[in-house]
Amino acid sequence: MNPLNESPIPGSDPTLPAPNGDSPPLTGLRAFAFGRRPRTTLIRILVLVVITFILYHWVLIPVRVTGISMEPTFHDGSLKLVNRLAYRKTAPQRGDIVSIGEEGRPDMLMKRIIALPGETYSMRNGQLLLNGEPHAEPYVVNRAPWQLEPFTLGPDEYLVIGDNRGMNQRDHYFGRTERRLIVGKVIF
Repeated sequence: MNPLNESPIPGSDPTLPAPNGDSPPLTGLRAFAFGRRPRTTLIRILVLVVITFILYHWVLIPVRVTGISMEPTFHDGSLKLVNRLAYRKTAPQRGDIVSIGEEGRPDMLMKRIIALPGETYSMRNGQLLLNGEPHAEPYVVNRAPWQLEPFTLGPDEYLVIGDNRGMNQRDHYFGRTERRLIVGKVIF
């Protein structure tokens, strides 16, 4: 009881209802977990969950690198994000690292685009030739003496190869891929 026999100040006693009819403020662990307004906190959590679901289901896809074909750029076991919206308004470009989904396979490949639609590519002793001219590839550290005969890509085809060219040519995935199989651009 108040020693001066005064009525309590509204909202000053945590055991009494707040003047606006809300429940008394939370204290202790509940206040730490839910804040001062549990309903608002719950709504924020739900919005965050929905945004995260949308972001990681339709926009960004987490992909784990398996194998050494992209070394030294990406190492085996590292986790990368693929932006599915990267090519909605622009076409894939030479040098982009992309994720490729193959039909009938649950996993995706991660490779670098080295030749664009309509270009003729070949390799002589590991050196990439585009339309008969040598093309610099500063991201390639190890080069094996790969040989590829000249081939012209179709209007919707891209040539993709991993950065580790020190591997045996027949052990390394490279090849033409159609635009529809490119899932998105690896962003980091």
